[in-house]
Amino acid sequence: MLEPPVKKILYWCEECNVPLVGKTCACRKEGKRIELLQPYDVRPALAADTALIHSLVAERFGSVPLQKILLLNKTGGADRADLVIMNGERFGWLTFDPVTRSFSLDIAPESLPFLIGYATKGIVDLDRETGIRSEAGRVGGKRLPLRTPVPDGTMIVKYRQRFGTGMVRDGSVKVKELIPVVPRSLPDPGWEVAVEKNRYHLKNLERNAIRAIKQHLSDRPTANVSFSGGKDSTAVLHIARKAGVTKAFFIDTGIEFPETIAFVRSQGVDIIQKAVDFWQAAEKAGPPGKDHRWCCKLLKLHPLKLYLADVGPCVTVQGNRWYESWNRAGLDETSQNPANPLQLNISPIRNWRALEVFLYLWWQDLPINPLYDKGLERIGCYLCPAMLESEYEELKTIQPASAERWTAFLESWAAKKGYPEAFSSWGLWRWRALPPKMRELCRQKGIGINDDFTLKTGPARPAAVSTVDMKGGETMKPAMEKVTGRGLNVQEVRKDFPILGDIIYLDNAATSFSPEPVIAAMNEFEH
Repeated sequence: MLEPPVKKILYWCEECNVPLVGKTCACRKEGKRIELLQPYDVRPALAADTALIHSLVAERFGSVPLQKILLLNKTGGADRADLVIMNGERFGWLTFDPVTRSFSLDIAPESLPFLIGYATKGIVDLDRETGIRSEAGRVGGKRLPLRTPVPDGTMIVKYRQRFGTGMVRDGSVKVKELIPVVPRSLPDPGWEVAVEKNRYHLKNLERNAIRAIKQHLSDRPTANVSFSGGKDSTAVLHIARKAGVTKAFFIDTGIEFPETIAFVRSQGVDIIQKAVDFWQAAEKAGPPGKDHRWCCKLLKLHPLKLYLADVGPCVTVQGNRWYESWNRAGLDETSQNPANPLQLNISPIRNWRALEVFLYLWWQDLPINPLYDKGLERIGCYLCPAMLESEYEELKTIQPASAERWTAFLESWAAKKGYPEAFSSWGLWRWRALPPKMRELCRQKGIGINDDFTLKTGPARPAAVSTVDMKGGETMKPAMEKVTGRGLNVQEVRKDFPILGDIIYLDNAATSFSPEPVIAAMNEFEH
């Protein structure tokens, strides 16, 4: 099957005012091109996201009506960073500051036609506030002192009959280009209209995914679906069942959201509870990191190996996508699991963006994990290092006991090891070697970093009580105790899962972009 290219462009029907999966709308109009930011994933703003954007706009500009359809294009940053798209235009950038623990929305110039005429505050009149004269020349790009106190942050800038955007800092405003702006008012359709206008393309996506599954079902004696409880695996579960796959499993790590466990049960998926105690391991190994994912081997790959030992050779359908991260951008349709050489993984929706996934779920009237409406972008373990700090703030509301236990552990570990408080409070625990964006943040804030990009340590501080004895809510019980009563056998896990090169950890399995780990695992299995 011909591999589709990575979609770097979003199409938007200006007639119906809806995003498009393909180039054309059901109304037969060709869509307007919108360039996306890497990794080119775009998703609907759901309940919590929409409420957040509304509150930030209202706080800054007053009662401004926003459209029902808002899109979020995630991109790189110190933490959460999303380009907000409305009416087929860039509306602004939504970001979370891991230090101040606050969100901000910086408007884009393209948002001005939808703000002018409604905004009752957040407007800087350069004539009045700066006294700039018309003969002063071009003001775009200049930083101008303000006469009266104006709150820091994004602003609408007005100068004579032109408008622009500006950023206020420390009593002055930096002005971007000023242009004539004509207020615009467009249709305000709901997501049900977007689904209807994309029905033809959604049918094609489903047809291709079913075909991809069916052509590999005979590669192994049995087939199953790896279910994570997230949107992608929900779509894949439905598609796989249409393709004739009836078995599905979910690896319960013991540190799952209760909402996810309930959702998995509602989908008729087998829950595999063979994981060892995360907390016991964390007391010895410390918190896992994005570059130190011992938790995946311990809580997912090892239980998966035990499960597959009974299942035997199998094809596993999973919901991994190119657009989730840069790591997954080269994911093939099929991939061998190096840790479980008799398992062949299929990724039939690897070329779908989150937009396609949600539209498909709504089209098929499928249930969606309620955690998405609460502000989470990805669903996994509640303390996963791949989670954003903005999502961890949501955890404090969704599952306060779980958040309290993990925070206590991080603070205790930082104290014992002599790490700065930012190790816990800024989310620096998520890396062993800090990436460039976090190194720059530490440099700005005066946090010391070693030559190998690890955090500098100081004298140990008195640590709080061990978190192993704390209660953390419904999902805090070690899953291993619930089924077998076995404790942590580190040597067994190390033997089965040595550190392999070029491994990409996925929701409920692992795959590899390099054949060497697969060959080594197969040789070990046959030996």
